[in-house]
Amino acid sequence: MNLEEILKELKSFYDPSSVEGMKRGGINPDKVFGVKIPILRKMAKKIKTNHDLAQELWDLGYRETMILAAMIDDPAQVTEEQMEKWVISRFFSYWEVVDQTCMNLFFLTKFAYEKAIEWSSRKEEFVKRAAFALMAVLAWKDKKAENSKFETFFTYIKKESVDDRNNVKKAINWALRQIGKRNLPLNIKACEVAKEILEMEFKSSKWIARDAIKELESVAIQERLRE
Repeated sequence: MNLEEILKELKSFYDPSSVEGMKRGGINPDKVFGVKIPILRKMAKKIKTNHDLAQELWDLGYRETMILAAMIDDPAQVTEEQMEKWVISRFFSYWEVVDQTCMNLFFLTKFAYEKAIEWSSRKEEFVKRAAFALMAVLAWKDKKAENSKFETFFTYIKKESVDDRNNVKKAINWALRQIGKRNLPLNIKACEVAKEILEMEFKSSKWIARDAIKELESVAIQERLRE
């Protein structure tokens, strides 16, 4: 499929009710078709891996074309320059595109761990969200990584837990919980870090910590990890 064919198919799936819902969530209604993620996944399988086409799709700035770009790009061809260009795009401006980009592409690149740390101190709200979304996705999907990789993240999770922006604090919480669900030693450490964060005098820190502790110390998680 070429760019024209992809756009034609996206337009055929146009869903006004979905667009209206996304508009209420702060998504630019002029840059969205309202296509559900499962449909985009099917389209990505049909399109197949195509690095150059991914760049064209991303540059269009539509929700669906950006998500498709992340689904079809070749992580082996992704450069640091491309990652930086994508995260500072004016359309990289809401949680779904950020998270889908991290889940489908960024975590597979050789720069993933480096960027997770580097972006964690950035001021831009959605660049910072990308940092902690990457930490969460790596903890979830990088099955062969050593615990030490994730223990390094705790320093940045604790440091940035004072950020009270909703998109950031939710991603920090996600990273902390996901690392803590990886295995028992990381669960113990994540709970310790969460309790340290809980002692900090910031509303965001307390919310992040309480929510993480609730899940990580739950019976269901503890039984699964101990099995």
